Amino acid sequence: MPSKSVLEAKQAVVAQLKDKVASSVSGVLVDYKGITAEADTKLRKELREAGVEYTVVKNTLLKRAIEGTELEGMSAVLEGTTAMAVASEDQIAPARILNKFAKDSNGKFVIKSGFMDGKVMTPAEIAAIADLPNKEGLIQMLLSVLVSGPRGLAIAINEIAKAQSPAEAVETA
Repeated sequence: MPSKSVLEAKQAVVAQLKDKVASSVSGVLVDYKGITAEADTKLRKELREAGVEYTVVKNTLLKRAIEGTELEGMSAVLEGTTAMAVASEDQIAPARILNKFAKDSNGKFVIKSGFMDGKVMTPAEIAAIADLPNKEGLIQMLLSVLVSGPRGLAIAINEIAKAQSPAEAVETA
């Protein structure tokens, strides 16, 4: 039986994990076994710059933190080494960065599961989301589509006007 102080410390960690997961817009769980310290440092720097919090977690404590929530389905993958990356703003950032890192790691770094908007996601879903552009990129794409319609119409009208101008000049002469 653990001592009272150890039990209280673990309960505090579970409460912190529960708050972290609840306040996040998305998160990704990974198996980081086999990556070098240098690669881990680079990964942590990139995640930090993107506003993503990355921490190594104990499986049993994370299981307790998500117990009774809609994310309880992630418990099935909580084995071996586990790290969690969560974002409070950019939903796609953890998936994009970790998916790229996993592709470059030759199987040493594996995405286990993730969540977004309270829904548990599979590694395949995370990979699909990782290929999406960030929020600014999506807005630029939308604006490009919205602007291209009127722009194309204006170009077509201009070309019609140019085509009719010489013909009218011939008729009046």
